[in-house]
Amino acid sequence: MDYNIGNFFLTTNSISGISDEEYKKVESFISAARAFARSTYQCVYIIDYYKREFLYVSENLALLCGQPIDKIYNFGYNLYLEHVPDKEVDMLLEINKKGFDLFSSFPLEERLDYSIQYDFHLINKRKPYLIHHTLTPLALAQDGKIWLALCTVSMSSNNTPGQIVVKKENSKEYYEYDLIRHKWILKEEKSLSETERDVLWLSTQGYTMNEIADKLCKSVDTIKSCKRSLFTRLGVKNITEALYHVVNYRLI
Repeated sequence: MDYNIGNFFLTTNSISGISDEEYKKVESFISAARAFARSTYQCVYIIDYYKREFLYVSENLALLCGQPIDKIYNFGYNLYLEHVPDKEVDMLLEINKKGFDLFSSFPLEERLDYSIQYDFHLINKRKPYLIHHTLTPLALAQDGKIWLALCTVSMSSNNTPGQIVVKKENSKEYYEYDLIRHKWILKEEKSLSETERDVLWLSTQGYTMNEIADKLCKSVDTIKSCKRSLFTRLGVKNITEALYHVVNYRLI
């Protein structure tokens, strides 16, 4: 398939009629993104779907791609054509289309409450790194289409690309995209028990299994059983993946 920048800017989210007055809001969004980038390890950028360009890019995204920051600005969405394996570009294009289709089905007043996240490889000097990407609408056009979006990028703890999820703020339900059946599946998040939350928090602080058992006044066997049960329910293999899952799904 021949890829071009137009593949990412679909007619289904074609934006028109953004006035100069509305663009006066943009600098406040950029200032907020810049402040956020200083306070997080994540890479941050803002997409303008009207001008079809990046309005802001944090310096660590340029480092992740192994490119000067001014080149990242010039790339815009071509960043994905230059730094993502071809097979996964196909996946991104599918996510892009299906994500906009799903977004347009939400009530207008709720659209800013949703975000979409997924994993894919970003290539730096021929080395592929699996990253976790989240896109959240910042501002909508008058017809409800996404005008500006805030994106964050961090390293993924998963082993494979995909894990495509659309989630609404403060909702227990979320949509997961099935790449085999090419459809969204509505699911309900898995709630954590108080013990599971405590085990995860203490694990992030570096406590051993014995120390966690001592702090929670439980046996080591109980802590081990708690971890096994949690890993099974979340579909993960270790504490790192469990932490990654509960943070991204906002279970903790």
